[in-house]
Amino acid sequence: KAVVSTQSTGAQCLKVPMTICDCTSLTQAGYVGEDVESIIAKLLIASDFNVDKCQRGIVFLDEVDKISMRSKDVHVRDVSGEGVQQALLKLLEGTLVTIPERLIPSRKLRSDPVQIDTTNILFIASGAFAGIEKIVRNRKVKKSVGFGSPVSKDAAILDQKKGKDNFEDQLKINDNFLKELDAVDLVNYGIIPEFVGRMPLCVSLMSLDREALVTILTQPKNSIIAQYKYMFTLDGSELVFTDDALDAIAEMAIKKRTGARGLRSILENVLMDIMYDVPGSDITEVTITREVVENQSEPLYKRREKEAKEKKAAAVTV
Repeated sequence: KAVVSTQSTGAQCLKVPMTICDCTSLTQAGYVGEDVESIIAKLLIASDFNVDKCQRGIVFLDEVDKISMRSKDVHVRDVSGEGVQQALLKLLEGTLVTIPERLIPSRKLRSDPVQIDTTNILFIASGAFAGIEKIVRNRKVKKSVGFGSPVSKDAAILDQKKGKDNFEDQLKINDNFLKELDAVDLVNYGIIPEFVGRMPLCVSLMSLDREALVTILTQPKNSIIAQYKYMFTLDGSELVFTDDALDAIAEMAIKKRTGARGLRSILENVLMDIMYDVPGSDITEVTITREVVENQSEPLYKRREKEAKEKKAAAVTV
């Protein structure tokens, strides 16, 4: 998501059209699904049917790892994997693409065939590539037996911490393997060599650590914590999170390997019962600690009754 937002902002600054294409829906020509020509058709629509702008646009291929080649042992035609990669080769290299009439919503342009030259179109591909760090590790770390055999430091640490709960250290070690990603690893993953050769740059993103997840929880203008605090203010209560509670939520997301998208589900489980108890009650403040996140204790409530009793006692004494 960060990559997509950065590219869309860059497209606005450069004043060029941009389209985002989901590769999971692409299939080989003649089969049920979208053809690769639909990518250029979307870019033409984004450029307001200006052919010159379209030929200088940006195409973002999302979920490109989903079109990886299947195992060679499967005797079935791979129409959504290798077939799509073969069809994308000409687009990446540069060719004249004739947009089919069925893909053009404007009736004015349906009379004449529209041809787009993809030579100057910038193609950017992204994907999760789950498990590719294991391929890099198998390439870099060669198992050997005997005294004095070379052992990779990261591999040795990873083997020691496999059964432990320090998931943050495991992510850092996996990130070190991803820094050494090579074209050979992408080929072993299932991307054909011709497709890899047409993508000159390969960049890997690092995993989100605890500090980054806490920043995502609190810093954005419409952050998840701010949304829940606003919901509690509608019921006349204030929601407070301690620093340890935020760290515990981030650690739980790392442990579950759900990343930033799993933060909302964790908060929903923590605050589920509280959101039913607060409305219509005398609770004015709710404090969430680490123990509450880990289901070891109840949240700390501040009620309105105590303030009323203190006022009554003060009135009686007067």
